Amino acid sequence: MTTSSSTRFDRLLLTGAAGGLGRELRRRLKPHCRVLRLSDIADLGIAADGEELVPARLEDSAAVNALLNGVDAVVHMGGVSTEQPWAPILQGNIVGAYHLYEAARKQGVKRIVFASSNHVTGFYRQDEVISPRDPVRPDGLYGLSKAFGENLAQLYWDRHHIETVSLRIGSSFPEPKNRRMLASWMSYDDLERLVVASLTAPVVGHSVIYGMGDNSTSWWDNTPARHIGYRPRDSSERFRAALESADPRPDPTDPATVYQGGPFVRAGPFD
Repeated sequence: MTTSSSTRFDRLLLTGAAGGLGRELRRRLKPHCRVLRLSDIADLGIAADGEELVPARLEDSAAVNALLNGVDAVVHMGGVSTEQPWAPILQGNIVGAYHLYEAARKQGVKRIVFASSNHVTGFYRQDEVISPRDPVRPDGLYGLSKAFGENLAQLYWDRHHIETVSLRIGSSFPEPKNRRMLASWMSYDDLERLVVASLTAPVVGHSVIYGMGDNSTSWWDNTPARHIGYRPRDSSERFRAALESADPRPDPTDPATVYQGGPFVRAGPFD
């Protein structure tokens, strides 16, 4: 896969490239490959040098199979990224994930970085510290679909030796937006470090790691995934005073305050 001292891969695929994190990774992944293939169902704009634009619907198995042709590795950010009704989650996150892994098997792709979510374990309490080895406790249909994706990744590792790093991404924004994100925040620079480490670690099998910064407050222990080589550098601490001042007395009876999933525990069809 190594093509020169400055690029590690010949062709990388980034799905969900028109989304919030996809747009950020689009510019950050290009230095790591000769060609960056970008896919989404939303507008991807104009291809820059070294980019390929290949729109594809994840529920279209033939389109996804063609999408993975000639690809060395996949960063899978595509699919539904919020709590939604069942139908779009089923198509984007469950049927679509199956099509992606089947295409990887058929096309000989051996490494996938899968955007899972902290909402796989959103019904743990905020007074608990958990690790990737603890049982899942999804906080909604979205979290449930990401738990399926992690199980799918495990199956394809056990049966077909396709390696995956499942990233239980917390809250990746330029800065944390509320008190909850003092624990879950991850900077864009740390997101890049996490994805690149997941792509380049020599051996990962199927590894699960929480996507978080070097925050003083933390609900997640990433010790079982230290072999990935991810070491966050950015902390939410410099934002603490402003966020606590804006919300000085959070309601201790509000499920969004009690549980790690925040507002997701009372979102969507479970209202």
